[in-house]
Amino acid sequence: MASDLVTWSPSVTLVPSHGCFNACDYCSFRIPLDQAAPLGVPEAEARLMARPGAAEVLLLSGEVAPDSPTRGSWFARLLQLSRLALAHGRLPHTNAGPLSRHEMAALARLNPSMGLMLEGVGPAYDALHRRAPSKTLAMRLGQLEQAGRLGVPFTTGLLLGVGETMADRARALELLAAVQRRWGHIQEVILQPWRPDGEAARPLSSLEQRDLLDVIAMARELLPAEVHLQTPPNLWPLAQLPVVLEAGINDLGGIDCVDVINPAYPQPTPEALRQLLAPLGWRLEPRTCVHRHWWPLLPAALRRHVEQRARLLASNAA
Repeated sequence: MASDLVTWSPSVTLVPSHGCFNACDYCSFRIPLDQAAPLGVPEAEARLMARPGAAEVLLLSGEVAPDSPTRGSWFARLLQLSRLALAHGRLPHTNAGPLSRHEMAALARLNPSMGLMLEGVGPAYDALHRRAPSKTLAMRLGQLEQAGRLGVPFTTGLLLGVGETMADRARALELLAAVQRRWGHIQEVILQPWRPDGEAARPLSSLEQRDLLDVIAMARELLPAEVHLQTPPNLWPLAQLPVVLEAGINDLGGIDCVDVINPAYPQPTPEALRQLLAPLGWRLEPRTCVHRHWWPLLPAALRRHVEQRARLLASNAA
């Protein structure tokens, strides 16, 4: 990876459902399943049309229990929205919780990349996930292994600042490194600071920033070199991003108009990022949802979609 290159993905987020059978203590995204309305195709198409420059369509959904009678219709909507994205010349990237092997394989024929956060290991996460049956360490690692066996380019990551120790962080990173050495499919690890939402929203303190910079440096040391390190730029004070990049971050993830997980934290525009980073020698380049190193893993038809969108991104950036 070029040391001065910083990538990002022009993105639009579609939420198939905010309903989720997990009830994580920190989550402001979730609503109870019986109160959730599914995303309709007309609304999804309107979102796509409103973001014509978005190459990535992030399908970010609440989770449905594997034995739920609504699981079939929920999964059919993920397939439908994936096909809709491709029909509009976009590239779907699904993050919808644990999937069966059959479900993951079916989505992998339509999604150039997929994702699932590991979040972390240790007592702090166990406490936060006591009402989240799909967020056990065994379940999450099993998904990473399954994606590896299927050859799915994959994004995962850690949720940081919830009471975990540096030893917990190191263990989580070592687990991810072991999976990557076994399968080679992990393209990105997101290092995401937890932030309070709504009226409690506040910028990272100087102490929190120093702590996170230590995690970034540790991740760069422990993870294989080909794995991109990502952090959401809206969760950091904008002026501190150069320091974040110096610590080892080389990707800023999908940037939409609004962060649906952290709506109280405005997204910086690509132009604002360029104005900040270019004078310091950083090259900011748009990318597809799947980094080029992992294109050989894709089915031929899907790779053609990716190559076509990559050419369009390159021509628009020129």
